[in-house]
Amino acid sequence: MKKNIVLFVLFVLPIVAYLFFASGVNSFISLPTITKNIPEVTSWKTLDNKPVALTNKITILGFIGNDVMKHKGNFFNLYEIIYTKYKDFKDFQVVMVLPDGTQSEVEKLLKLDIKKLGTYKGWNFVFATPDQINAFYSKLELVGKLDSTLATPNVFIIDKKRNLRGRKGQDQKGTVEYKEGYSTVLEADLYNKMMDDMKIIIYEYRAALKKNHNATREI
Repeated sequence: MKKNIVLFVLFVLPIVAYLFFASGVNSFISLPTITKNIPEVTSWKTLDNKPVALTNKITILGFIGNDVMKHKGNFFNLYEIIYTKYKDFKDFQVVMVLPDGTQSEVEKLLKLDIKKLGTYKGWNFVFATPDQINAFYSKLELVGKLDSTLATPNVFIIDKKRNLRGRKGQDQKGTVEYKEGYSTVLEADLYNKMMDDMKIIIYEYRAALKKNHNATREI
């Protein structure tokens, strides 16, 4: 009995306290899983021909579609609100999925626009055929759909085990909520909800590292 109390004080109570003080929006103790074990993207092309993996990374996943420049403002919102806060975490990355043939547009976006904001370390662009993108997206089992250009303004949180995380079910207040993605068009969605949920994901891994006596390693 004493052992259980000690474990509760050491591991459970700090998480509850953190969520209470650090988060005024999301009342979930942990961030629910929307879809388990989504596919890898390691076989897809990248700008630098280096493989990109979702496994063992905290990933923000997005789908840009054919019209890259149309989503330029969305990139800026995501960069300034979310990326700048978490860019220094070792295992954090952004993965954007696009149709093959849009490489030159992405290169232009990086050189002329995103580079002006600062570093884009950890940003990855992967390219696949429309059929591959549609097949991959269907495995996410989402309510929202890609548009005719294979794009969506929403981005998604993928944990290190390739689980898509979001809000599902009742929170501690009994409120039913379902949220599978975060709109890059609505700054409030990124500031309030995505930022809040990212805190939970990051804290989960920090708590796990501490529990495994590996607190010196950064995520």
